[in-house]
Amino acid sequence: MELKYRRVMIKIGGEALAGPKGFGIDPEKAREVACKIKAVKDLGTEIALVIGAGNIWRGRDGLEHGMDQATADHMGMLATVMNALALQDALEKLGVTTRVQTAIEMRAVAEPYIRLRAIRHLEKGRVVIMAAGTGQPYFTTDTAAALRAMEIHAEALIKATKVDGVYSDDPKINPNAVRFDRLSYMEALKMRVGVIDSTAISLCMEHNLPIYVVNLWEEKALEKVVLGEPVGTVIC
Repeated sequence: MELKYRRVMIKIGGEALAGPKGFGIDPEKAREVACKIKAVKDLGTEIALVIGAGNIWRGRDGLEHGMDQATADHMGMLATVMNALALQDALEKLGVTTRVQTAIEMRAVAEPYIRLRAIRHLEKGRVVIMAAGTGQPYFTTDTAAALRAMEIHAEALIKATKVDGVYSDDPKINPNAVRFDRLSYMEALKMRVGVIDSTAISLCMEHNLPIYVVNLWEEKALEKVVLGEPVGTVIC
């Protein structure tokens, strides 16, 4: 089976690990996500991951109560490390060799993020989970995923979310909303696409990195991307 993309960055929201209440870490959900990642890995694709923290902490909740944004953002970065460790554990139990690298050093639990070391792990067939965002406040994990994708020379950024692409309107509110198969970077920026932030899109545009917006829970959605089969929305 010929691969279209041999090295990809997958961005997953923290909510993917949450249980029925939408909060915390559900080990069974972590296992489901790990199985989907392993299926892509088994095709021969090198995989880096960035995971969010929405299941544990949302910075805007702190901002609404007067918290300083830098503090709220740092709390979110630390929450991504918890998610990364949970996903690492689930992957290792499936026999997938994994490394967690963090933008904020905490050597007792993970490696510090070092670009060339991350690339070497990928070349050796390890899945690299990149936690703590960019290490700087005011940047989202979407932007972190785009930035790290450039640094490791990924061939595509996959935004694995709970919707099956980019729509002209919110499909939950407007039943006539149209799903786009393909958008240009400029079209996505002008639309103010809500599923991925504009800084991440701009970074990808500058470096001509395609973005795939797919439903993580759709069967074989991730595999279809790396095999070049139509799925979700591609922004390119």
